[in-house]
Amino acid sequence: MGVARPRSPRAANRIRIVPPDLRIADGTGASVFRVAANRGPVSRDVIAKITGSSIATVNRQVAALLSAGLLRERADLAESGAVGRPRVPVEVDHERYLTIGIHIGAVTTGIVASDLRGRIIGAVEVPTPAGDQEVALASITASAKAFAGRWHRRIPLWAGVALGGRVDSTTAVVTHPRLGWVDAPVGAIVGGGLGLPVSVAAHVEAMAASELLLTPDRDVPEIKGTGLYFYVRETAGVAITFDGKVHTPAGGPGSVTHFPTGSSARCSCGGTGCLEATVSDRAVVQRARAEGILADRDDVTVQSLYRLAREGSESAHGLLVERATVLGRTVGMLRDLFNPDRVVLGGQAFTEYPAAVPHVARAFSTSTTLPRKDIRITGFGNRVQAHAAGVVSLSSLYSDPLAAMKRADI
Repeated sequence: MGVARPRSPRAANRIRIVPPDLRIADGTGASVFRVAANRGPVSRDVIAKITGSSIATVNRQVAALLSAGLLRERADLAESGAVGRPRVPVEVDHERYLTIGIHIGAVTTGIVASDLRGRIIGAVEVPTPAGDQEVALASITASAKAFAGRWHRRIPLWAGVALGGRVDSTTAVVTHPRLGWVDAPVGAIVGGGLGLPVSVAAHVEAMAASELLLTPDRDVPEIKGTGLYFYVRETAGVAITFDGKVHTPAGGPGSVTHFPTGSSARCSCGGTGCLEATVSDRAVVQRARAEGILADRDDVTVQSLYRLAREGSESAHGLLVERATVLGRTVGMLRDLFNPDRVVLGGQAFTEYPAAVPHVARAFSTSTTLPRKDIRITGFGNRVQAHAAGVVSLSSLYSDPLAAMKRADI
């Protein structure tokens, strides 16, 4: 295995903000790299069959990706008696490089290291710092830099940040009301501090992208039709996909924060019944405290509420069922509004308490007026935020691997 070249000093001294490309790219290089990431070790003729490209085209792309250090040959796996390098399987070199993904949540920030196959090789969580936005971002960046330093034999290629609020992916500037951030220079601080190219995306759009790029279907040239991704944990959000591409509006993602639910929950906007004020972790915990389900002496967190429900508390279970019913009804209305071909539900509000899932399904089926189509809970479970951060850090490589390596200045 070759030795990776050290990073150029020039690369560490400039800020390189690159908008994420949240789609299944159809370029030949991207297609070849995607198949190698998903199926490797894999022979060139199999790559040609899957991508629909000629063997000559595949050979050229494989040669370029080998030269860039993104692929490696596995001569040890060549079939006995096979003649010529085209018969030697190739795979993504998943031991040489890594990317750093950061998910900045309202309460907790997750930092992950991913290999080039999209597999998470390490993760850590830190409390999301309060106070001045630039000081908070500098603190998060310092944590990410220390975390990346654990992999002494790997070269970091890219950083990706996923977070809520209004995200301008071109400038990597974010306004996040929940954190009190206004025009926060997320990309400049994170990218400059890490000395890496950086991409910044709205977190629900990134979660939708992870369903496209980090699942077993990712070597399909495109996923036809439309998809709706609905997320709830501490915040609520939606994203739309069209034919294997996440819709990223120029003005930032849409919001379902104040979607009406009919509940009596008070919202910071001054109204009642807004979605986030009804179903977020914080809202559910506040109600549990008000109703005496979580006493002041308890560990007053949503995890303690889940624990009580698992231990047989009918009141805790009932509260979580009420939230599940509101969620199912909301998904049904959104489904009728957009009429997508697929619906994916993500976030701990769906994955942390499986006993409530049938109530989501029941409320959905009674509120939707359209014939049932594909609706499922994400296969990433409670690690959906980690994979969202990871896919932002990998999106440029998956879109155009050779161009991404030039940007990374490796």
